[in-house]
Amino acid sequence: MATTLAPVDSREVVRCDHCLLVQFRTTNSLCRRCHLSLDEDEAELAAPEPMPQVLPMNGNGRGHLNLAHSIRSLRLRSGLSQRQLAGRMSVPRTYVSKIENEKATPTLSSLERLARALEVTVPDLLTGGERNRQEEIRELMEDQFIADILPYVAQLNGMQMSSILTQVRDLTVRPRRTA
Repeated sequence: MATTLAPVDSREVVRCDHCLLVQFRTTNSLCRRCHLSLDEDEAELAAPEPMPQVLPMNGNGRGHLNLAHSIRSLRLRSGLSQRQLAGRMSVPRTYVSKIENEKATPTLSSLERLARALEVTVPDLLTGGERNRQEEIRELMEDQFIADILPYVAQLNGMQMSSILTQVRDLTVRPRRTA
């Protein structure tokens, strides 16, 4: 089944109700991604059982989905756009997009260029630069500003806490450059 969005030049634009892909209606009325029928009555009658996917696992028990998330989070943490990261790697922007959206799997040489462009090691890239929570807390407590405001945190209301967390997040995602 599909939701009709708008006709475009005599071609019907539909959204698959199963995988939510927006697409032109195909001649066989099957979704381009999940290959299920775009016609509501046929989809209810004979929806094939989805094929199980086997994901390669890395050491922490997560599949390749973690790599795309790691690359995106490291890129955002560095304050880079996909275009800027692609420029550092000397690849098209669409390649970075495909990696982040799990449409392409980077080769080992691409992983090395990604790590270099993001100024991390390949192991950090594969883990998303995740650190131990205790290590993060220890590092935060070493910061004099954090140590100074800690006694006042309990007195903040929800809106004040949200405002401070937003500002801290902005500082960590887009660090200010000092002279």
